[in-house]
Amino acid sequence: MELISMDIRVFNALSDRVENMERTAEILYRRQDDLGLKRWLDNQDVCEMLGITKRTLQKYRERKLIPYAIFRHKVFYKLEDVEAMLQSSHHPNTRRP
Repeated sequence: MELISMDIRVFNALSDRVENMERTAEILYRRQDDLGLKRWLDNQDVCEMLGITKRTLQKYRERKLIPYAIFRHKVFYKLEDVEAMLQSSHHPNTRRP
């Protein structure tokens, strides 16, 4: 095992820089959360939410019924768009007793 020694001022400066990088990383991580980047869904998620097949979801995309984005050959949907689609297609029972 090798032992490395350094001046306390150098160690403190290094420690300060590491703490600064940690704070910066935390800020960047929070910004990513704020942008809602974790709220993207893939085909399987949307199919399960809507109770439809992948082919039906593809038809929805082709007819522009649901917004989507493609990243690295994979299709993603915003949670808000899927929820809006669910709300717009919801028709409460209008039968009278």
